[in-house]
Order: sequence, then C-alpha cells, then structure tokens
Amino acid sequence: MNTRRHFVKSAAGGALCLGLPSTLTGAQPDAAADAARVEPARRPLRILILGGTGFTGPHQVRYAVARGHTLTVFNRGRRQVELPASVEHLQGDRNNDLKALEGREWDVVIDNPTTLPNWVRTAGSLLKDAADQYIFISTISVFADNSQVGMDETTPVLKYEGEQDPYTLPIEQAGRFYGELKALSEREAAYWFPGRATIIRPGLIVGPGDETDRFTYWPVRIDRGGEVLAPGTQKDPTQVIDARDLAEWTIRMAENGEVGIFNATGPDRPRPMAEMLEGIRSAIGSTATFTWVDQDFLQQQNVRGWSDMPVWVPLTPETTAFMQVSVSRAVAKGLTYRPLEVTARETLAWHRTRPAERQETLRTGIKPDREKEVLAAWHAAGK
Repeated sequence: MNTRRHFVKSAAGGALCLGLPSTLTGAQPDAAADAARVEPARRPLRILILGGTGFTGPHQVRYAVARGHTLTVFNRGRRQVELPASVEHLQGDRNNDLKALEGREWDVVIDNPTTLPNWVRTAGSLLKDAADQYIFISTISVFADNSQVGMDETTPVLKYEGEQDPYTLPIEQAGRFYGELKALSEREAAYWFPGRATIIRPGLIVGPGDETDRFTYWPVRIDRGGEVLAPGTQKDPTQVIDARDLAEWTIRMAENGEVGIFNATGPDRPRPMAEMLEGIRSAIGSTATFTWVDQDFLQQQNVRGWSDMPVWVPLTPETTAFMQVSVSRAVAKGLTYRPLEVTARETLAWHRTRPAERQETLRTGIKPDREKEVLAAWHAAGK
C-alpha cells in the first residue's frame, strides 16, 4: 500500500502541476443573498490577494468585499472568474514580473497559490515594507511524522532533500516535493514578515468549485445509488474543510491581525468515514447502500487510498495521524464549520452545472466498472 506521503504528493502536488482550471466562473446562485447577510467588519482593510481566481480565492474576495474591504488581486489573468466590480485587477507573473506591485501599499497580503519558496522570497522582499500582515496558505502536508495522533502547530515539518536547489526548481517538478516546498515557503514568509506572518495549514479543501474531485466523488457516486464500495472500516477518521469556511475565516484572521501558525482542517474532531458517507447519503436523499471493504483486500486489488477512494487514507503506522490533526488553536481563533450536509448538497448541485463531459469523467475516484469488479471479488471471497 502506498504511503501517505505518496498520496499527498500524487494528489495535491499532481493537481498543482497539471494546472487544473477553475470552472467557478461566476458567483454561486445564492451569493448575493449570502453577501446581504454578512456583517460589515469593524475596520475596512486594503487587501492584496496573490492569486484570487482559483478555488478558494473567489470565496475570499466575495466575502471580503461583503465585509467592506478594498480588494486587489494579482495574477497572470489566465482564468476568467467573475468577481465583484469593485475589485482591482493587477496582472503579472510570480516567476519574473512583479512590476504591478511596486510602489503600492496594503494592510494585508494573502498568498494563496504558492508552492515554490522562491515565489515567497521574491514577493516578501518586495512587499516587506508595503504590508502589515502576510497570510501564507500552506498545508498539513508539511508534517514530517504522521504517526502521532493530534499533531499540532509545534509538530516538526519536512526537510527538503532533493538534489536540485529548491529555489530553482520548476513548477512542473514541484509535486514531487509538495510538503517540503511548502515548509520552505513557510520559513520565507516568517523571515520577511517577522512577527507579522500568519501561516494557515489547511487539510483537504472541498466544496463547490473543486476541480480535483477529491470530495466531489462521494456525493456524485452516492447520488448514483446502488451498492457503493466503502473503504476500510466505518471508524476510519476523516478531516476536510469547506473552501468557504477556510476563505471566510482567513479574512477574519486578517481583520483581527492574528499571527502565528494554525492548522485548519475539520471538523474540530475527526469524523468517522461512516459518518461522512451516511451524512452525504442523508443530505442528498439517496438510497445507496455501503459495502465496507477492508484495506488489506483493497491493497490486494490495487485500489488506492486518496485517489481511487478519495478522502480516505489506509491506516498504517506512518499514516495514522494524517486525518487526526489538532485544530484547537484555529477553533479558538474563530474557525467555524458549516454542516457536512450543506457542503455535500451544494457540491452536488455545483457538479450538475458542469459540462456533460466533466460530469461523466471525474478526475478522482474509482471507475464504475472497476468498482463493480472489486465488489464482485469481495463477495466471491465470502466477505
């Protein structure tokens, strides 16, 4: 069975290297109503978002604008995403063109898309005196040891051991060292903004707009009905965070000037796999049934965790804690979670707005014919 590090590098890093496009090209159907319900911030901020057009970026922008902040986004301009008319758009390239940022000032910089530490170094050297706070979106994949349940912000992080200088590594090779490069990027953020850096380490980010399908698979598969292959045991832990919860909390952290390191996955206690799947089934009104297949049999059948069976990671001494990370520090600073049922329903509703080809071809999850084969083999073995 592949290790947890392989899962993270092949899934998270692979998605990065593929440059997966976002089809979240407009506001969600209830975005205007949601904005009307958002309370204004105590003090308006000038916020620069590096990126802003990917998965979490549009959620950050819309929430921040609804709170009364002035928003600027900086990116290459390749993704067409509908953002509020008040948003200022600056175009450039993190690799070699930051001219649009020169001579400007903001209260807060939010760095969303960075994996390469050199991107943080160049942005930090330019913006160190141009902003009061730098929020870097990292990942729980930075942890070096996933064997101890309850990993917190003091848990040691990975060290880069590649042969090539990580500061010259091309983005196409970043997936191989996803966690290591994020750890180096964290160090750069802390160096350029001493006492002013906020490091947020999300777990698996899910919800409407996720083009990786790493959670979307489950609402889609359960909605199809019939016998569903469920991995491992009903008690195996899971942790995910809705992109909107992460985005909105990030903006509130900016408003409050909170600095330091924060793990940001959820919920505040690991959710058993059965609770997740049954919660999705209940939310969408499906009549699907679950057949639980143990991880040893899945290994024999070459069914991989994280990719063939999204969200789930087989429990080994090396991976035991990956889905059992402590988030108490973030919760104490106001991280909240919308119900799983809401995320499931709205993810499925968003999926149904996608082009027919994308609805039929998920990027993650076991293929229907292969699922039937594995279930047939499981029953044939008298399980």
